[in-house]
Amino acid sequence: MKKVSLLIAAVLMTVTCALAQIHQPVKWSVAHKKLNKNEAVVYVKATIQNGWNIYSQNVADGGPIPTSFKFETSKDYTLNGKTAEPTAKTKYEEVFKMNVPYFTNEVVFQQKVKLNKGTATVKGTVEWQACDKSQCLPPDEYNFAVTVK
Repeated sequence: MKKVSLLIAAVLMTVTCALAQIHQPVKWSVAHKKLNKNEAVVYVKATIQNGWNIYSQNVADGGPIPTSFKFETSKDYTLNGKTAEPTAKTKYEEVFKMNVPYFTNEVVFQQKVKLNKGTATVKGTVEWQACDKSQCLPPDEYNFAVTVK
């Protein structure tokens, strides 16, 4: 009887865990455009589910976790400036007692790179935090790589 009860409990726990919804409100993609033989732009795009948002790279101290980029160092390319973003929307968030810049629906970040050999594989990681009106998810990361030819 104990074995049957344990088996039923194990099956119920497995089914419950399998049906538990994992929120992944942000999907990422990466692309590039070669400007000339020595320069390119890497585009990192976030597609954000309705009702959710991610934050700008330019969040003041004391606010939510900003979106941030880390690019791997390589002898094949060098970064040309900082990662650019479009103008963010801003809203006052009571929990932080400040105006917070954020993005909804989709946002494309751009990083210019100088190509040292004409081709390069640009690798990096973006870290972000997604929130809706009732919750914020823990920070998450997306590792990307794009080959510029």
